[in-house]
Amino acid sequence: MTDTNSKARIFDIQRFSVHDGPGIRTTVFLKGCHMFCPWCANPESQSAAPDLLYFEKKCVSCGKCAVICPVNAVDFSFGRPVFDRQRCIRCGRCAQTCTQYALTLSGKTATVSEIMDVVRRDRDYYENTGGGMTLSGGEPLCQVNEAAALLEAAKAEGMHTALETAASVPPKVFERVLSCTDLFLLDMKYSDPQKLKTVTGANLSWALHNLFKAVRLSQVIVRIPVIPGYNNTEPEISGIFRLMKECGADRADLLAYHLLGKSKYAQLGRPYPCTETEALPKKRLEPYRKLGEGFGITVTIGGK
Repeated sequence: MTDTNSKARIFDIQRFSVHDGPGIRTTVFLKGCHMFCPWCANPESQSAAPDLLYFEKKCVSCGKCAVICPVNAVDFSFGRPVFDRQRCIRCGRCAQTCTQYALTLSGKTATVSEIMDVVRRDRDYYENTGGGMTLSGGEPLCQVNEAAALLEAAKAEGMHTALETAASVPPKVFERVLSCTDLFLLDMKYSDPQKLKTVTGANLSWALHNLFKAVRLSQVIVRIPVIPGYNNTEPEISGIFRLMKECGADRADLLAYHLLGKSKYAQLGRPYPCTETEALPKKRLEPYRKLGEGFGITVTIGGK
């Protein structure tokens, strides 16, 4: 029986999503990730704990955040707040007192029941468009019990379920969500196990084992983020297509590198890892699409 009182750590619930599976969907973003991809577009998802985001352009330098901070983690000596991220206990008091919304605490706990209350608001849209609920992150399988509880709850109400994951988890963990996931949006970033481990921290053997199992029990779309300077070579992308075929996967989606997450690093007080990397126009992915078709794989560009 699904534990609807189980609490998940989330950082967003996005309604009317159209890029995380078929139809109109609600995407629930779970917090926490065991990988460290330099191009991550959601850096606020990486830590399991809440993260404080500072939107400098909204700040009016009122100083309230410095006054209310219980651990003196805000220095206002220069007329603008400077945050000591190591000292900050992420209590959120500064965000609560900020009338200009220049501070936001990203991340909270919510029960499966509370999350499903939001998800079911758009049931009519799911039924009319073939949509449903998608779990994303971070890496949702870092909270596998909570992810499974959400997927089971959605399935119990007749909703289509999708899971975005890198599948770099032990097979026993992955098996926990196999029976309650209709569609896996499974990220593959490298075909070389050592490169994958060094650049992202992921385990290719686990990912391939789990992809093999998923293809036989659910629908699978392999998502390939194409990142200049990292994996945007023909041998690397061909290697991914080759591994897909060996596992029985025949659908792939190419995702062009973008800069939409760059500002979030500044808001978190962190340097952006890909400072020398420029956004990749979608048209530059066309040769890779044709490459995949040569392997007998149906390839799309841009996410769906």
